[in-house]
Amino acid sequence: MKKIVVTGKTIEEAVKNGLRQWDTTEDRVKMVVLEQPSRGLFGLIGSREAKVELEFLPDAVDEAMYFLQDVFRTMSLEVRIDKKTDKDGLELHLFGSDLGMLIGRRGQTLDALQYLVNIVANRYSSSHVRIVLDAEHFRERRKKTLEDLAARLADRVIRTKKEVVLEPMSSHERKVIHAKLQEHPMVRTFSRGEEPNRRIVIVYR
Repeated sequence: MKKIVVTGKTIEEAVKNGLRQWDTTEDRVKMVVLEQPSRGLFGLIGSREAKVELEFLPDAVDEAMYFLQDVFRTMSLEVRIDKKTDKDGLELHLFGSDLGMLIGRRGQTLDALQYLVNIVANRYSSSHVRIVLDAEHFRERRKKTLEDLAARLADRVIRTKKEVVLEPMSSHERKVIHAKLQEHPMVRTFSRGEEPNRRIVIVYR
């Protein structure tokens, strides 16, 4: 936690001095009055300024980004983090060179890192925070790959009238397949098995 001790002729002035130092707002700090101001003898001799301790309250998203930056420093990676907010929550997009190791096989490393980022963020939030982590638009490309796969396998099921069982996928990737084939007139999908080996099954209607 970041703390500073600030002074001023009044408590309000001391707090403003601290907020100015941090370039933040009053709702982002916790205040403890250490010393009340006093005017002293005749209002001049022995006068004492107010002394206030301010503690900076961490922001969930900022803490998540600090965590990521620590990970990148440990891995000796130079990564830029861009924030984007939408109706589903917050997206953190990673850009840089050699991000393959952050993505991993079919995004497994990226998913694990996203899981940790959400744990960190929610530790500092009073309400649930959902953060999606993406690297070099991997998730967009992966979604397109999964949708193309779903369409091809649906055609195979229609042609052979036999069910197709996909390899185990994360819940997020299963949702992409389900959504793609949800309105399909000739096939339907369901999931089978337990995590982490839960699979999608495509069958003829």
